[in-house]
Amino acid sequence: MSKSVFRLNADSLFLATQRLERDGLIEGEWKPSENNRRAKYYVLTQKGRKRLNNETREWGRQVAAIGRILETS
Repeated sequence: MSKSVFRLNADSLFLATQRLERDGLIEGEWKPSENNRRAKYYVLTQKGRKRLNNETREWGRQVAAIGRILETS
């Protein structure tokens, strides 16, 4: 998705997923995968969706501010 701009290792992703689940932002459920192996699937909770909306709004605000700074330089 990021065209190799962001590279995550499995350990970092695992720790982030654990933290999100511990904080109640996502919920995981074990289900069979497409190849019939056991896999854990995650969904955002209501709390997670609210946090995502807030973070997205804040990110947009910061990007706009940086854009204004770069236009004046």
